[in-house]
Amino acid sequence: MHVPDGFINAPVSAATGVVAAGAVALSLRGARRELDERTAPLAGLVAAFIFAVQMLNFPVAAGTSGHLLGGALAAILVGPFTGVLCVSVVLLMQGILFADGGLTALGVNITDMAIVTTVVAYAVFRGLVKVLPRTRRSVTVASFAAALLSVPAAALAFTFLYAVGGTTDVAIGKVATAMVGVHVLIGIGEAAITALTVGAVIAVRPDLVYGARGLHQKLKLRVNGELVDVPDAQPVPVAARSHRKLWITGLVSSLVLAGFVSFYASANPDGLEKIAADKGIDKQTKEHANADSPLADYGVKDIEDARLSGGLAGVIGVGVTVVAGSAVFWTVRRRRTDDTSPASTSTSV
Repeated sequence: MHVPDGFINAPVSAATGVVAAGAVALSLRGARRELDERTAPLAGLVAAFIFAVQMLNFPVAAGTSGHLLGGALAAILVGPFTGVLCVSVVLLMQGILFADGGLTALGVNITDMAIVTTVVAYAVFRGLVKVLPRTRRSVTVASFAAALLSVPAAALAFTFLYAVGGTTDVAIGKVATAMVGVHVLIGIGEAAITALTVGAVIAVRPDLVYGARGLHQKLKLRVNGELVDVPDAQPVPVAARSHRKLWITGLVSSLVLAGFVSFYASANPDGLEKIAADKGIDKQTKEHANADSPLADYGVKDIEDARLSGGLAGVIGVGVTVVAGSAVFWTVRRRRTDDTSPASTSTSV
């Protein structure tokens, strides 16, 4: 779904750049309410994990592959505002370092892959958890459905942008049919990855999953023939519930996925690439401004061994993304701390 330079004309690209900038600014403010000393480190890890899993293209149809978009996963794990920032950080790193997704199309990609997927996924997720039983399993089920629907929603968003500002004359009906059809299949893979990841985190640290907050059911006991609520257990202090083990496990998993497993990813073009080639959308594609980057196309320049080159590029990408993401989220968290400090809330007399 990474849109290269040349697919969408300059006016629409600029307009989506304004939308993306506004959404990121709004998300920076909203993320202050979502991030705390526990979840700020997790947010940087979520960005790195999304980067790693996006390198794992999986086959979905004859000659076509797909990969995780990540908006649903990020929104459910760390919150919708923080989720927009997570995916935006990934897209920025991919565009600058790996020549993946055009720089003039960065606004298009953030609007489509970060904003649309996150908003749609979280709206579906919240709607489902309100009607499903208040259990951890319901969170996983809702995660699956939310992720599944977020991908064709992003495909429709691209189709709309192409209809308004496409640089080639292709029937919009054919584009919409092809985009939605293949991305429904990709959405199944997105849903499976999202549900498995959310389920795994809930199993070990449900307190860190933003979408699972407040979803526990009170235990009941029968006393003298009547059901009464069991008193809540005293919460374990944050300091005693270190997230270090989860963070290390997540980082190691990301490094392994990007540095080793990515070598076995499908080499077929992804959904947008295949449709663009088949329908002629790519006739005006421009060379990426960073095509000469040492890490372009997810390989390290001058290293001829494909396995080593791709693996090293993946490891570098995970490292850079976790550092950049963590810096952003720690800054947002510190800003929240400053805003709520006694000095900021005191009044003069």
